[in-house]
Amino acid sequence: MTCDEAEILLHALVDGELDAGHAREVEAHIATCPRCTAELAAISEMHQAIADADLRYTAPVALRRRIEAALPQAQAPSRRAVLRGFAMGSAVSAIAATGLVAIVLRNDDESRITSEIVSAHLRSLQAGHLTDVLSTDQHTVKPWFNGRLDVAPPVIDLTALGFTLIGGRLDYVDARPVGAIVYRRRLHVINLFVAQTANSETRAARTETFQGFNIRSWSEGGLNYWAVSDIAADELTEFSDKFQTAMKTSAG
Repeated sequence: MTCDEAEILLHALVDGELDAGHAREVEAHIATCPRCTAELAAISEMHQAIADADLRYTAPVALRRRIEAALPQAQAPSRRAVLRGFAMGSAVSAIAATGLVAIVLRNDDESRITSEIVSAHLRSLQAGHLTDVLSTDQHTVKPWFNGRLDVAPPVIDLTALGFTLIGGRLDYVDARPVGAIVYRRRLHVINLFVAQTANSETRAARTETFQGFNIRSWSEGGLNYWAVSDIAADELTEFSDKFQTAMKTSAG
């Protein structure tokens, strides 16, 4: 295990969130690495200081009462509001008749998949869930996917460009297995989810935010990509741009 691989697991080790296998690997590395030993000591000291400090704050009852008093009182709907609701229902029916309802359904699907992508990212941050294959070598990570997915996802080493390859794993999105390639930017995890598409349509990259996480998604070469992280949106854009550029270079 390298220092880069150990650093991302130190907080989980202090919090007791690592499984036995990963805990042994990190502890074995720490035993021979002064740098990571010092980092672990600093994290432990900070952890203890936070635990000793009484940082819990309970809002006073008077605050709750003021908030409740400021909220508008619920009122029964007026006859005009009821009629407006019927009119809106008729309008929706008319839209459905023109086929525009397909756009609504597609947007609902995209929102659901976005939610599942973020949920998969959050699951990966739990102890023992980040990688199935732990390696900074793309020639180790990419072959691991062979036979586990219909199409093995491309694995690009971007360490020299500021995004360290950590490993990969299988995950599930939209009720089907997908590949997840894991990178690190400083102490932040980037999950790059890759799934086969039904067509070879190319879709330009776009960025959105969901539940506090930035998501950069695009489609290319018959594959859908979703990069998810809590790093800033411009850094995630930088990651996707460098990944796509590296892909084109390797293909050329």
